[in-house]
Amino acid sequence: MFRIAALYHFTRFDEPKALQAPLAQLCCAAGVKGTLLLAREGINGTIAGPPDGVSRVIDHIRTLPGCSDLEWKDSWSDHAPFPRLKVRLKREIVTMGQPDVDPRARVGHYVDPRDWNALISDPEVAVIDTRNDYEVAIGTFDGAIDPRTESFRDFPAWWEANRQRFHNKKIAMFCTGGIRCEKSTNFLLGQGVEDVYHLKGGILKYLEDVPEAESRWRGDCFVFDNRVSVGHGLKEGPHELCHGCRRPILPQDKTRPQYEAGVSCHHCIDQTSDQDKERFRERQKQIALARARGSCHLAGQG
Repeated sequence: MFRIAALYHFTRFDEPKALQAPLAQLCCAAGVKGTLLLAREGINGTIAGPPDGVSRVIDHIRTLPGCSDLEWKDSWSDHAPFPRLKVRLKREIVTMGQPDVDPRARVGHYVDPRDWNALISDPEVAVIDTRNDYEVAIGTFDGAIDPRTESFRDFPAWWEANRQRFHNKKIAMFCTGGIRCEKSTNFLLGQGVEDVYHLKGGILKYLEDVPEAESRWRGDCFVFDNRVSVGHGLKEGPHELCHGCRRPILPQDKTRPQYEAGVSCHHCIDQTSDQDKERFRERQKQIALARARGSCHLAGQG
């Protein structure tokens, strides 16, 4: 079994570049793959590998400046969730594009998953899904508002255009693992919103802790690895990934005429050029050749 650890931590890294190579080298030595992002504001990512290897990486991260109280979310898969390792330097560990937002200074009220149902049942509470549109499309909470944003960077503009809808309302927000809510709640507090709440541990913690019979969650939760989606109990969902647009699709979507493996699906058939599609076909060909040789192509799964 592969252990999967989703983690983030806001702290101050004066020289994130100095942390990059040692972290990447340790991951490689421990047989750990996935993606880790380093920025001056902290670390974010999901890694997977043998349980002891993941433990070695987590122990190392906890030695980094300000990371001794790092928290993470474990789940499991019977197949490798990532084809390779990426340790990248970024301007932000989750991109909002708001330089004044600082979750280390102040965030909204954390709500335990077992208290979440009561909060979102209150008619005075507006529940906002802070994830991207393609994530919301496959699952969300009953009654949640979908901002229909293509990226988290679009959230501040959406709020500015819609803030009057939420006058005198309490705001409850949620995301996959909690990181986007750290920034979005700080942003709303800075906008003068007084009562701001967010789901501690995100959807993943809710799906793990709350029994399905009591759940207000409907559908599946998109995850950023080869599982594509998970449901209650963090069981792997039915979705696959279109490698033309990186959106989740269901097995039956592969029977649609717009679907071509590694090239297009009904979501993106009209969004890419013929030149793009030819490039995707060549990539898919290389993946097939790599599989025939018994190796793994860096583009990942087709």
